[in-house]
Amino acid sequence: MRLRALIFDDHASIRQFLGFVCEQRGYEVFTFADPGRCPLHVIHRCPCPPGTTCADIIISDINMLQVNGLDFVAALPTKGCALPRFALISGAWSDEDRARARRLGCHLLTKPFSLVELTTWLEHVEAGVAPTRRLLDWDAQGWWGPSCMEEPGA
Repeated sequence: MRLRALIFDDHASIRQFLGFVCEQRGYEVFTFADPGRCPLHVIHRCPCPPGTTCADIIISDINMLQVNGLDFVAALPTKGCALPRFALISGAWSDEDRARARRLGCHLLTKPFSLVELTTWLEHVEAGVAPTRRLLDWDAQGWWGPSCMEEPGA
């Protein structure tokens, strides 16, 4: 079973590092410089049929130029999204953001985070993914058109 990761960070080197780690673990990886460029941000209702999810994990920086990563994650349940596991990254967590992220069930990573910390979380996530879960076909949704700035694995 191939897993899917969505990665959001406005720093290309961090985005590429996270993508590389996930790809080495067998994930299909979609990267974005900002959640505002992701189809999940602009949709009003989740297109996933019951038993289907858009991704297995979302890893997002919090402070990005267009969309705050914490706000992006918080909006997904209001759209009816079946929630994957989330890891949020910040170099300067405020007490308020830390508490909000925990209420949303997010794993918190503080920059600089270690490879061991990241892979430990990924192992925990992978152990909990049901082998019967299905992923939404992003290509069938037409989500890789001109509005998307990056392609899978970019």
